[in-house]
Amino acid sequence: MNGRFESAGGAVGGGLLVAGTTSDAGKSVVTAGICRWLVRQGIRVAPFKAQNMSLNSFVTREGAEIGRAQAMQAAAARVEPTALMNPVLLKPGSDRSSQVVLLGKPVGELSARGYFGESGGSSPGKTQYAGHREQLLGTVTDCLAELRRTHDAVICEGAGSPAEINLRRTDIVNMGIARAARIPVVVVGDIDRGGVFASFFGTTALLSREDQALVAGYLVNKFRGDVTLLEPGLEMLRGLTGRPTLGVLPFAHGLGIDEEDGLRVSLRGAVRESVVAPPHGADVLRVAVCAVPLMSNFTDVDALAAEPGVVVRFVDRAEELADADLVVLPGTRGTVRALAWLRERGLADAIARRAAEGRPVLGICGGYQMLGERIEDEVESKAGTVEGLGLLPVRVRFAVEKTLARPVGTALGEPVEGYEIHHGVAEVTGGDEAFMSDDQGHSLDGCRVGSVWGTHWHGSLESDGFRRAFLRRVAADAGRAFVPAPDTSFGTLREEQLDRLGDLIEEHADTDALLRLIEKGVPEGLPFVPPGAP
Repeated sequence: MNGRFESAGGAVGGGLLVAGTTSDAGKSVVTAGICRWLVRQGIRVAPFKAQNMSLNSFVTREGAEIGRAQAMQAAAARVEPTALMNPVLLKPGSDRSSQVVLLGKPVGELSARGYFGESGGSSPGKTQYAGHREQLLGTVTDCLAELRRTHDAVICEGAGSPAEINLRRTDIVNMGIARAARIPVVVVGDIDRGGVFASFFGTTALLSREDQALVAGYLVNKFRGDVTLLEPGLEMLRGLTGRPTLGVLPFAHGLGIDEEDGLRVSLRGAVRESVVAPPHGADVLRVAVCAVPLMSNFTDVDALAAEPGVVVRFVDRAEELADADLVVLPGTRGTVRALAWLRERGLADAIARRAAEGRPVLGICGGYQMLGERIEDEVESKAGTVEGLGLLPVRVRFAVEKTLARPVGTALGEPVEGYEIHHGVAEVTGGDEAFMSDDQGHSLDGCRVGSVWGTHWHGSLESDGFRRAFLRRVAADAGRAFVPAPDTSFGTLREEQLDRLGDLIEEHADTDALLRLIEKGVPEGLPFVPPGAP
């Protein structure tokens, strides 16, 4: 099905909002799956999320910061990610405040009360944005309209639940954007958690009459077992709500795309899925990732976990570093806070002992900053001058302006590319060698002292040749007979994962019904389910 979808407004791309009964119901995965399924049908499709709260972000080609989930959904749609796809990004700095990123650029730091229209927060952008969150609806609807103008279809992702009745007045990401753009809504529920029928019914019944008129159906996610046993409940749900279930997606391992929020991940002892394949050499390689507070872009280690024989786990105790061949200090939105956390838990001392013994340590972004000698921070934590771990000859000063870049270079004799998202500016005063260099050998970023490495570049480990070269160095320093597989392609593995998401939709969803919703819009005569929003 090629060409434009026709609507009452003329030639404009169709739209669909994927909402969820809860956070982590599977909205991101379903949105990516629908995007991949549509593009395989020859339909020009783009993802969209009006507002995202995430510590996992990405930098677009034009230097805009957006959520990583939207970047992955763009990959599923086979389009270049842009700021239009995620116009509002909230990056938590504590349990009560977040940095507000508008159209890819940071505009201020606000408390939750300030952002949702009450007092609180302090930043240059406070006067403009605090108490006026509803004004952002115009910005996000303009972004969605532009995407619909240039694509055949736009698949929107909601956030949390559309039935957050305490926040409905200022909602711009769930029913707020659906109402403004007049697009149909499909609600996803995670049956693996239990209570999916009550969640579907309750979500619908808590919406106002006007919002309910946009809810066109449901998608069951993560079902295990015989679907025929579920069908009586689905028929009862249709009888109660007047809305069909448009698919039952089976439970499948390893289908999650880049998680949105590191704050919600159960980090201690969590093991990221690795390729189920034996090590290429005689040994496995064990990687311990310190689960620092406000951890950001922990997806950096996904490329390590993709290597056969590499075991990646998140840890928060010093003794858990003992058998690790490589310790990773990841990025964080709270570098000074994370540094204090390392010291409180004895992890700082354990990392220093590793360095003294010549055992590998890698710091990425905030982790790199912590490995340095000194941090001057009047921006993020406003803590002033703080002593770092002193393992790299680096001094860091936090700048008000955020660095957002997509650098390319070489490292360990291999091409490498990545992306930068940081306020900290590093001054390197020594070291054995630079980490990232240009093709003339001039330093671009980072440094190494012995077996301790640091870089601001996120995503560098996705460069296959560099990753293999780095792991060979790690294995040699760790005394492991580990050999990286010569043919592991992280990009290919990610494409295969996105294809599997597309397969889920194609094989287990009512694709004809989804196409009708995208092309024709909201069905007429959807019944009201009492009591509705209070």
